Formats: sequence, C-alpha cells, structure tokens
Amino acid sequence: MPFPASRVGLELDPVETNLSTRKILAYAAGLGAHEDVYLDDARAGGLEALPFQCVSPEWPVVLSMRRWLGDTLSPEEGQRGVHAVQDSTFHRAMRPGDRLVTKGRLVSATAIRSGVLAVCRLETTDRLTAEPVTTTWTSSIYRDVVLDGEGSTLETPPALSEAQVRPLGPDARRTQIAIPREMPHVYSECASIWNPIHTERAVALASGLPDIILHGTATWALAGLTLLRADVNREGGRLRRMTGRFTGMIIPGETITVHHEAGPDGTLRFEVRSASGAPAITQGVAWF
Repeated sequence: MPFPASRVGLELDPVETNLSTRKILAYAAGLGAHEDVYLDDARAGGLEALPFQCVSPEWPVVLSMRRWLGDTLSPEEGQRGVHAVQDSTFHRAMRPGDRLVTKGRLVSATAIRSGVLAVCRLETTDRLTAEPVTTTWTSSIYRDVVLDGEGSTLETPPALSEAQVRPLGPDARRTQIAIPREMPHVYSECASIWNPIHTERAVALASGLPDIILHGTATWALAGLTLLRADVNREGGRLRRMTGRFTGMIIPGETITVHHEAGPDGTLRFEVRSASGAPAITQGVAWF
C-alpha cells in the first residue's frame, strides 16, 4: 500500500517523560561516557544528561506515526522505514527531575528513487515552564514504498552550506571506537529504544540485513561524545546543534572511526566510517 501524501501535517502522539537520575546515568553508561558531569550524581555542579539523550523521548513519538498510517501502510511496509537524518538543536541541558513533553508533526513526504522520504519536526519542552529543550528534524526513508499523491512539504530544516558539507580534508583527526558485540542490547535498554533488527539476529536476517546492526542514534551519539571531548578546551563548549546523515550500517564487534576537523563559523565537521572504511554517517556538523 502507498504512503499517503495527504497525511502531511499529521500531529503525532505527544509523550511525557520524567527524566530521572537513573535514566540519565543509564544512558551515559550505555555509551561508555566516563565524565563526572554525566555519570556522577554527587558532583558539586550537579548531573547533566548527554544532549543526545533527546532521542529517548523522541522515539515513541516517531513510532506513533506507524499507528496513524496503519490504515494505509502494512506493518511490513512500516518496518521498512529507516532513519536517514538526525538534526537536533539543544536549547538547554536536560537534568534530573525534568518533566519533558515531546510533540511531533509530519512536515514533509516526497517521492525519492528508493521510496518515500518522510520528515518530522519534534519539539521537546519543559512541562512546567514550557521553555524549549530540544528541537529535532528527523528524516526517514520508507524503502520500496510508493507515495500516494503529490509530494508535500510544509517546513524544512535549516540548510547546510557548501562549506559545511564538503568532504573532510586529509588532515582530519581520527578517533577509533570499538563497538562490542553486546552494545546494541545495552543501548536498547539504556536509551529505551527497541527495534528487533538491532538485537535479534533472526529478525535482522529476515529483514535482509547481514547481521544485527547498531542503532544509528547510537553511532550519532558516539560521534557527538567524541566531539565533546575534542571541544573540552574551547570557550563556549556547550553543544548547541548537531546533525548527521546516516549512510551505512555498523555491525557490532567492529571498530568505527570518527573523522573530525574544525569547520566554518566555529563548527566541528565529522563523519563516521565502518571498519571497512565505508561511510556510516556523512555531512556531520556540530555547532558550539
């Protein structure tokens, strides 16, 4: 069945999250973060969540789109949706005790060669003050699904400049990160993001994958943690925005390499490559 272009503008199910110390510590530990600010709830300055934890309250909101499209997309077609881009702006740090509300809207559906590109805008706010916490543009590709109707776009994420997306130079720094075989299982539970293709090999193989694969948001977060560590000695070191395009898969048990270099306007540009050298994340940019 086709993906209905007429559903652009659809409001997704809102989700309320009580961000506990336990959730913050678990998420940080699941990524191997060892810094006190993310892992020591007794520190004098208090505990902060890694900014990438925004994906945890966002996941059930994005997932609700499958329910809203269930009358037109089969469950099998819904499963074909793969994360293509994560572009998040961090308005303030998340801390223990935060009561967050995450809302989403389908803002674009267009036909592309491989299927349908769907874009959602997600807003996470403080439930008590209504102040913005995170704004995310998340894109998914529904492989081998036909778009019903003319493509429609209500909003688009901020565009990247040519200088920001050009290939990295030969002198870009390289940081290698070993991905344990069990990491997708740990990340699934610590981030509260479960999809069986990441943990159940039989499901992954039946879906046409060569093995279980690491979550794209986990690879994105590992790259971001690398950049935070690289940026620790710079002024104004708080991460304000980070984007990346998911272009390949990571098989647990291999070692990935994060390539990164200074970009224009105080940014850091990055990409992630698998053990074979194939790109897993491209057009990565972080603003500080």
